[in-house]
Amino acid sequence: MTNFVGRMREAIRGDQRVDADALVDRLAAVRRFLDAVDGQVPDAQLVAAHTVVERAGTRLELSRDHTVVALAGATGSGKSSLFNALARLDLSPVGVRRPTTGVAHACVWGQLDGANRLLDWVGVLPRHRFVRESALDADDETDLHGLVLLDLPDFDSVQRSHRLEVDRLLGLVDLVVWVVDPQKYADRVIHTSYLREFHRHKDVTLVVLNQADRLPPAELPRVLDDLRRLLDADGLAGVPLHATVAVDPAGLTALREALERTVAERQAALRRLSGDVDTVVAGLDELVSADAPATGPDEAAGRELTRALAGAAGVPAVADAVRGAYRHRAVGSTGWPLVRAWRKLRPDPLRRLHLPGPAAGADAPEESLVAATSVPDPTAAQRSALGLAIRSVADRSSAGLPAPWPGAVTTAARSRLGDLPDALDRAVAGTDLGMDRRPVWWRLVGGLQWLVTLAALAGLLWLAAGYALRALGLPALDYPRVGEVPLPTVLLLGGLLAGLLVAALARPVIGWAAGRARRRAEKRLTGAVATVGEEHVLDPVRAVLARYGRAREALREAARR
Repeated sequence: MTNFVGRMREAIRGDQRVDADALVDRLAAVRRFLDAVDGQVPDAQLVAAHTVVERAGTRLELSRDHTVVALAGATGSGKSSLFNALARLDLSPVGVRRPTTGVAHACVWGQLDGANRLLDWVGVLPRHRFVRESALDADDETDLHGLVLLDLPDFDSVQRSHRLEVDRLLGLVDLVVWVVDPQKYADRVIHTSYLREFHRHKDVTLVVLNQADRLPPAELPRVLDDLRRLLDADGLAGVPLHATVAVDPAGLTALREALERTVAERQAALRRLSGDVDTVVAGLDELVSADAPATGPDEAAGRELTRALAGAAGVPAVADAVRGAYRHRAVGSTGWPLVRAWRKLRPDPLRRLHLPGPAAGADAPEESLVAATSVPDPTAAQRSALGLAIRSVADRSSAGLPAPWPGAVTTAARSRLGDLPDALDRAVAGTDLGMDRRPVWWRLVGGLQWLVTLAALAGLLWLAAGYALRALGLPALDYPRVGEVPLPTVLLLGGLLAGLLVAALARPVIGWAAGRARRRAEKRLTGAVATVGEEHVLDPVRAVLARYGRAREALREAARR
C-alpha cells in the first residue's frame, strides 16, 4: 500500500510541468522587486533573492539537456557505494576512514563535452569528472543519457570545509537524492538542518534508505513507515522514498527508474529553480505584506505640513509687511501732496525684508525676485512644529506598512530637510505679492488731492499777490467773493480742508484694501511654500510609497506559478 501511494504521488508530480517562459517571467518579477526595494530594504534581507536571480539566470543559459543529480548523505550512509553502483564503475573512493574526500565527483551519462560548462559552473574539478559511456554497454545506459550524477562530501564531516562545500553544491544541483541508512535515518541533523529546509523543493527531492539488506525482511516496512512519518513532519509529504541495496543491482531498480524518468522529463532544473523562487518569495512576503496606501500622504497631513512650513518661512510676517507696505504706498499716493515727501522718509516694510519694493514691477531686474530675503529666522517653536509636521506626514503615510518601510518613509520625508530653509526663502522671494502695480483708484484720489492742493496754492498765491500790491502802495486787487468770503480765501481754505477730508475718507478704504492685499499675499505665499513642501517632503514620501507598490505587485507576479 505504501509503495502504491508513493507511485501515485510520483505520477502526480510528473504531471506538474514547469513552463520555462513562465519561470523566466517570475525571475523578471523578482528582479523588478529588487529594483523597487533597492536602497529601501537592508541588503542583508535581499541576499537570497539576488543569489537566486543570478543563479537561475546562469542555469537557464547552460545546458537544459542535462540534469544534475546529487547524492547527499551522512558519514557511513553508503552514498559513494551507491554512486559507484549506479555508474557500474568504481569512480568515487569508498573507505572506512572519515572524511573520505572533501570534493564532489561527477559521472556523466552521454558525451562529456555538453556537460563541461555545467560542471565548470557547479565547480567539479576536471580530474573528478567521469564519462559513463562504453561500447560494452550497448544501449543499456541510453535511458540515462543527459544525467550528471554527483557524489557529494559527507554533510556531517568533521571538516568544516566539507560541510561548506556540500551546502554550496546543494544550492546548485537540479535534484537531490538524500541517502540515509537504517542506523541514522532519524538523525536530527539531517532532518532539521537539511530535509526540513527542502520542503519547498519536494518536486526535486528523493529519499533512499540505503543498506536495506542490513534489516530483517520483517523490519524493513516498519522502518520505511517510520521514515515516511519523519519526512511528513519535515514538510516532505509525497516525496518518493525507496529502499536500496548498493551491492545488489536488483536493489537499485526503483531508484534507477526514478532517475530515468527525471532525465526523460527534462524538468528537474526548471522545478528546482521554480522552488528556489517559491522560497525567495515566501521569505520576502513579509516585506510587502500590507496593501500600499492609495494616495500617499492624506490631506490633513498635507495641510498641517503647509501650516508648519508657512510659519517657518515667515509667511505671517511677510503678509503683515504686505499690509503695512500697502498702507504706506497707498497713503503716499493718495495723501496730501504737501506731506508725501515726509511719508517717503519712512522705510517701506517690504524693502526692510528685501522683498519687492515700490520700484519692483515689470521692469525690475530678474535677480531681485530670487535674492535672499531678510525674513526673520524661524523660532525654536516653529522649527519644532515643522519637525512634528514632517514626522506626522511620515507616520500617516506609512501607517500599517511592514518594517522596514516606515523607517524608509521617515528617511525620505527628512531627506531634503537641509534644503528647506533656502527653498522656502526662494519661494517667498519669488512670490508675486501683488504689489507691483498702482491701483487706478490711487491715481484718481491722488489726482483729486493734487487738484485741491493746486486750488489751495492758487488761493494762497492770489492772496499773497494782493498783500504784495498793498505793501507797495499799489491799487488793491478786487477779489471775487463767494458770499462774504473772498474767492482766494475760499480756494485756500477749501483746498486745505478738502485735502484733509479726502485723506480722511481714503483711510478706511486703504485699511480695507490693505487687509485684502494681506490675505491675497498670504494665500500666494502659502501656495508657494506648499509647493516647496510637495517637492521636498511629500514627493520623496510618494516615491517611496510608489516603490512599495511596485515591489508588492512584482512579488505577486513572482508568486504566480
